[in-house]
Amino acid sequence: MEAVVSTQSTWKQWYQRRVHGSSGINAEYMGSGGVRPMGVSLLLAGYDHNGPQLYQVDPSGAYWQWKASAVGKKASTARTFLEKRYDENIELEDAIGIAILTLKEGFQGDMNENNIEIAVVRKSRTEEDFEFTTLSPPEVKDYLDQVS
Repeated sequence: MEAVVSTQSTWKQWYQRRVHGSSGINAEYMGSGGVRPMGVSLLLAGYDHNGPQLYQVDPSGAYWQWKASAVGKKASTARTFLEKRYDENIELEDAIGIAILTLKEGFQGDMNENNIEIAVVRKSRTEEDFEFTTLSPPEVKDYLDQVS
């Protein structure tokens, strides 16, 4: 029982340090004039009874639905690249290839199976459910070799 209490106490202290540390940094930045608050843009992918869904959420709380999108430093270039290549009836293999080509457009350095991840959200093949699958590094390498 003592170990459980000690672990809970340690976890609580760790959590408080992280929360207070982050809030202190945010307060410092927000207190300066002309500086944006910290935040991230997210791409949220899912699959429901209407099919695949992709949303972009910005730090402001604004959100947009997309068929294909990108966030980050060269997002507008990547979105243009995707717009030219997107097709409503695209096969999964082709979509992964286009995603890799899009990443290559703005990637600095050598792209390999150890510095990118590819995930797929789709209707389960065996059930009336949905699945999220992250490809293994060897699978990513195979796709990289195909588009090279």
